[in-house]
Amino acid sequence: MKSLPKILKTEEAARSRIFCVEAIHLEFSNGEKRIYERLKAGGNGAVLIVAINEKNELMLIREYAAGTERYELALPKGLVDKGEKPLEAANRELKEEVGFGAKNLTELKQVTLAPSYLSHKMSIVLAQDLYPEKLEGDEPEPIEVVPYPFDKIDELIADTEFTEARSIAALYLARSYLTQQK
Repeated sequence: MKSLPKILKTEEAARSRIFCVEAIHLEFSNGEKRIYERLKAGGNGAVLIVAINEKNELMLIREYAAGTERYELALPKGLVDKGEKPLEAANRELKEEVGFGAKNLTELKQVTLAPSYLSHKMSIVLAQDLYPEKLEGDEPEPIEVVPYPFDKIDELIADTEFTEARSIAALYLARSYLTQQK
């Protein structure tokens, strides 16, 4: 295995209200030097929740996505707050976005998205044994909850309103995990 490049310097290249772009000055083992840029992750990571109710339905949400400028179907998700563990954050986000908590939470995998450019990490969590409990969230408008039959995952993945790659990966991880549990 190759040795990691040496980080010569890291500096802020740009900042917005939400994003920080870092310039990372690197020297590779062969002496080559390059400057890479990445969106620096803030905080403590994030969670994405595959919540399944007693009717074997996925608890999806439909919310506005500024990146695509439309409403999208997705799995509930959110940031891990300071001092929280991913499973705690998943249960809190589930209560805020869907109005349910979970008695059984399983972390399936930690994933990245475009790791060459983003340092952000997200834990995929399976939530089962749901019970009603609502917490106030920080969303600008109420989130629509859309129950969807778990056994129709392939149809959901084909749906043009369900496009987020992390949500699609999470469904495959959950299906694989649940199949192995049988």
